[in-house]
Amino acid sequence: MSAALELFHERGYDATTAAAIAQRAGVTEMTFFRHFPSKDSVLIDDPYDPFIADAIGQQAPGLSPIVAAIRGIADAWVSVPPPVSAEIRERLRIVSRTPSLRGAIAQNSASTEDAITSALIARGVAKTEARVAAGATMGALNAALLEWADGTDPDLATAIDAARRVLQDDPR
Repeated sequence: MSAALELFHERGYDATTAAAIAQRAGVTEMTFFRHFPSKDSVLIDDPYDPFIADAIGQQAPGLSPIVAAIRGIADAWVSVPPPVSAEIRERLRIVSRTPSLRGAIAQNSASTEDAITSALIARGVAKTEARVAAGATMGALNAALLEWADGTDPDLATAIDAARRVLQDDPR
């Protein structure tokens, strides 16, 4: 991943090929594609969906779907260590500054939205209500994360908290 990030910074995302990333990393292009299904997956794929779904499932009974979703996400992200936060910021900063990646982030968010929807349904939320809450949560979260990535605040929790405040209509 570091080879890809270096090249994205040097050449820009659109001007960097998978072949160049593989060469910089000292692997074949085939090996690159064994680890990453596409060039954009270097930036947008994340392993957090199972943690998010589990954290949503652990929220107190009786919470509205949107509150359970955003609190679950906040709880899941608390476990992300600071070095990983710096890497997330670097990846998201490239995404936020590359218009061609907007569709890719939306597509990647669909899997997280599905995980949130499933977790809410498991809590007894009707499918339509779960899907709406998941979509609203992901929309707010993506907007907050991309804004955070372009800022200077080192704390990833700032982005999560911004989404939480808006979704919960909580100015604190």
